[in-house]
Amino acid sequence: MAGENPASTTEYIQHHLQNLVYGKLPEGFERHTEAGTEVLAADTWTMAHGAAEAAAMGFWAIHVDSMAWSIGLGVLFCWIFRSAAVKATSGVPSGMVNFIEMVVEFIDESVKDSFHGKNKMVAPLGLTVFVWIFLMNLMDLLPVDLVPKLLVLVGVEYQKIVPSTDPNVTMGMALGVFCLMVFYSIKLKGIGFIKELTLHPFSPPTKGWAIILAPVLILVNFFMEFVSLIAKPFSLGLRLFGNMYAGEMIFILIATMLAGSAGAGFLGGLQGSLEEASFAIWSPVFILTVVLLWLNLRDKVSTRNTIIGTSILLAFAGGVFALGGGAIQWAWAVFHILVVTLQAYIFMVLTVVYVSMAHEEH
Repeated sequence: MAGENPASTTEYIQHHLQNLVYGKLPEGFERHTEAGTEVLAADTWTMAHGAAEAAAMGFWAIHVDSMAWSIGLGVLFCWIFRSAAVKATSGVPSGMVNFIEMVVEFIDESVKDSFHGKNKMVAPLGLTVFVWIFLMNLMDLLPVDLVPKLLVLVGVEYQKIVPSTDPNVTMGMALGVFCLMVFYSIKLKGIGFIKELTLHPFSPPTKGWAIILAPVLILVNFFMEFVSLIAKPFSLGLRLFGNMYAGEMIFILIATMLAGSAGAGFLGGLQGSLEEASFAIWSPVFILTVVLLWLNLRDKVSTRNTIIGTSILLAFAGGVFALGGGAIQWAWAVFHILVVTLQAYIFMVLTVVYVSMAHEEH
């Protein structure tokens, strides 16, 4: 059963990289269960049990985990910022309100540097993109086995907690940006947008015998500009997916090589499981960290003490894992914080730049 402890490193990695997929299995598909082989008598909508079933469901299958986590984090983003807005006063801000104001001012300055048109939607769009992607990326810092282990207890065998490691999510956001680019290009430029696609970079001749070259040059221009236009959403979505997927893969590989053995030495035996050690050591650290952050949101603990307390917890957990070489995992997590923030910032800046290009005439 997929939800049980993996017997090998390969199974462990495959299990962590498999999404929770809901889709339609075709008639005649053979499902392999604990009770034996089952042949479906009709098309069946169900949850996939493994990569083979997910592949058989085809294009219209839904990654339930990616949808749930991304929507949930979007709601969390709205709740946090609304809470800060409600608490905001004309006085000197403190705690979470101060932090939210810093984020808003940072995004506002970044948008001013990249966007030179007039559009009241661009700054809120940049803020939403940055914070939403940052929260999705931040899920990569949770212990590799924590959430999967908890969900297995309630019968969920597969799930990926980092939505930005799913190309469906990153490409969906990139296509959303692409639609905004096309919309504003047509709205603000009209026929000028068609001219950009057909009359640049080569300007077709308009008189003389060379005018016969005009259709050829228009086709060449359209091909070059269309490829450049289509490349923007692909580069935007695949860049985020590639970086976050690579980071997740490294976390999983480190967990298989170091975390399990470190925890095993500390707990007194691996006993065939690659998950138990990481789960047992990091779970209380994660819970205490969440409690500290919650108290900070409620203004019960200052931001300074929250940072100090969280640092002590992480340092302690990193020290425990260092018994078996797991300090590498802690060091990679610290470095990955920069990657998480940088990827959210890059996606936000490129979004603003692409929308800005739609507002500018060549």
